[in-house]
Amino acid sequence: MLIAVITFVLVLGLLVFVHELGHFIAARRFGIKVEEFGFGFPPRIAGIKRGDTIYSLNWIPLGGFVKIHGEQGADRNANDSFAAKSAWKRIIVLSAGVLMNFMLAWLLYAAGFTVGLPQTLSDEDARQLQLSQAPVVISQVLAESPAAQAGLKVGDQILSVESITVSSITQAQETLRARQQQPTSLRLQRGTTALEVTVKPRQMDGSERPIIGVGLSRVGLVRYNLVESLWRGLQATVSLIVAIVLAFVWLLRNLLTSGSVGADVAGPIGVAVMTNQVVNLGWAYVVTFTAALSINLGIINILPFPALDGGRVLFVLIEKLKGRPVSEKIESMIHNVGFGLLLLLMVVVTYQDIVRYGGQIWSGLVTLFS
Repeated sequence: MLIAVITFVLVLGLLVFVHELGHFIAARRFGIKVEEFGFGFPPRIAGIKRGDTIYSLNWIPLGGFVKIHGEQGADRNANDSFAAKSAWKRIIVLSAGVLMNFMLAWLLYAAGFTVGLPQTLSDEDARQLQLSQAPVVISQVLAESPAAQAGLKVGDQILSVESITVSSITQAQETLRARQQQPTSLRLQRGTTALEVTVKPRQMDGSERPIIGVGLSRVGLVRYNLVESLWRGLQATVSLIVAIVLAFVWLLRNLLTSGSVGADVAGPIGVAVMTNQVVNLGWAYVVTFTAALSINLGIINILPFPALDGGRVLFVLIEKLKGRPVSEKIESMIHNVGFGLLLLLMVVVTYQDIVRYGGQIWSGLVTLFS
């Protein structure tokens, strides 16, 4: 649990720091004065001034922040002010954090593929890649199925069925099929824990025969050379960006139609719980999890919503279309309202996390302090 907490802080800190570093580099590149680049969040521990910038070390170790001169619209006539720069330069500065998050994900995937990252495979994939270690894992658990009732989870590795060692998806399916509706013993590996579970197949809606209600796949560590890793990393990054954008469209539709954020949306507590799960699976999963979080952070920030980077880009575009800036007072008020709505959403999602993960959080705290 302690390792998971430390990992969560380091991962979140890395993602926010890289995001703010993007803003910092872009601002400096365009000659904009950066008043402060903070490591962590205030209160400040110490700071040192180099040129016009204070580099500060702060007490809350969750990333960092950049204070850019003129970001709130001040000093429009000063050459080193953000507000004095052209619209396209301001858009690049505002978007640079998002681009850095995407680039971090690409580099993490590429580095991972160089040394080996877990990939979902079919039996044929495993044969073609000549993988000696590609265990059969549960990739899906149907709701209200015998598997769900027995406590099986996505990610569980199936070691054997009725003492028959499982070496392929086909073998696991055939062995389960032969059991018909008899109670069936499964030996599983969940992280570092070995489990023995009994599940009884039964007929479910849409099934032609008794099933336990799981999807199976092979997971193996696949590695490539450096050039191939860079290409595979880019493919993985683009694919995940598209998938997350589609998920946000679905989330927005739910918010507008039902006022619900959906059961699959997680806040900081949910991310912390998931961090604990991936830490138990191994470093390779931590790498892919960090890459996914980095893409999530980037997409969230580029949404055209007040108080986010995308919202600020929207105001720059409105200014460009109107030919004059939006009133600083009105823009500030809109961003403050947007920030309040984001806080409200965070409260709702955090409450949902507590309801969903309350038992795991409590047991983790007991373990940590016992």
